[in-house]
Amino acid sequence: MDVARLREIVPGVIGVLERRGVDFATAEDAVQDALVSALSSWPTDPPRDDFAWLVTASWRKVIDAARSDQARRRREEAVEREPAPELVPDEDDTLQLYFRCAHPALSPSAAVALTLRAVAGLTTAQIARAHLVPEATMAQRISRAKRTLRDHRLDRPGDLATVLRVLYLIFNEGYGGDVDLAAEAIRVTCRLASLTDEPEVAGLLALMLIHDARRASRTDAQGRLVPLGEQDRSLWNTSQIAEGVEALQAALARDRLGEYQAQAAIAALHADARTADETDWPQIVSWYDELLRLTAGSPVVRLNRAVAVGEADGPALGLRALSEVPADTPRWLAVSAHLHERQGEFALAATEYADAADAATSTAERDHLRRCAARARAASSLGG
Repeated sequence: MDVARLREIVPGVIGVLERRGVDFATAEDAVQDALVSALSSWPTDPPRDDFAWLVTASWRKVIDAARSDQARRRREEAVEREPAPELVPDEDDTLQLYFRCAHPALSPSAAVALTLRAVAGLTTAQIARAHLVPEATMAQRISRAKRTLRDHRLDRPGDLATVLRVLYLIFNEGYGGDVDLAAEAIRVTCRLASLTDEPEVAGLLALMLIHDARRASRTDAQGRLVPLGEQDRSLWNTSQIAEGVEALQAALARDRLGEYQAQAAIAALHADARTADETDWPQIVSWYDELLRLTAGSPVVRLNRAVAVGEADGPALGLRALSEVPADTPRWLAVSAHLHERQGEFALAATEYADAADAATSTAERDHLRRCAARARAASSLGG
């Protein structure tokens, strides 16, 4: 049974139900119920037309729900006249669903959960495991999101920037459980890229592909984080990097630069270096300057730029750039520790690494920073 195919046709099925007058929340519930039936029956009795089967099954779920809720007579009479299922998926259904799930009335976390459910086709249990929360908690989050959409007019869908932000958040959730959110984000973004020629969509796809290509080198055999400069580059997926670079070049050729394209360009420069020492840091600094302009001086971008300046021009100038970044910016202490260590101020670096470890939000990052602190303390004790 092709689960990927199921996920691909779900948006089109929801679109068919909506065109028949079914509200989004009811349509999404009906499709999910039909998917459960498909998973149990298709392995032994596959349909000749999977899309038509899912439309028919979902429509019957709507009918059952309408009957059980004692819907108005006019609606009952309408749903009894079951339309023929000879329909083909409309690509616009998929695109509309991206925007629907990024409605401005939804919080980012709710938009992410609803996108994974309605667009990516994941179950509530899978989404909950991927986010490391109880299934009941995730079910409530999704239910609240659907209630919000039901209570708001749907003439204000999220704009493209919101859709891309949701996909970026999904990608950054990382990898875990039985659902790889990074892979899901790439799959969904790739689908979106096939439906629009907006360069920022291609830029986001390129960014995801290039970052994800380094996955195998990010941790060692013990599961410990490996910094970019220390990664085994022979483990990088070169074909995926090439695919990302191709998408980036196509986006840049349209001459409408956006922040995802700039981020992808930085990632591509890292990927292009055969060794860490061959990294073109001055060019990376230039791209961070562009990114600062595009993001109105984002503190996070300034922080990452300070690292690049430290590599391109030395730790002293990196620390000067860091002084322009608010100290409460996430990972500020870790960057300061890194730059002070490069400058030979090992005792200060050890203290900052330890404080950064205490503030870390993940076990892997905390353990990595503690190892850095131990290394700096050892160097300090040797009089380095």
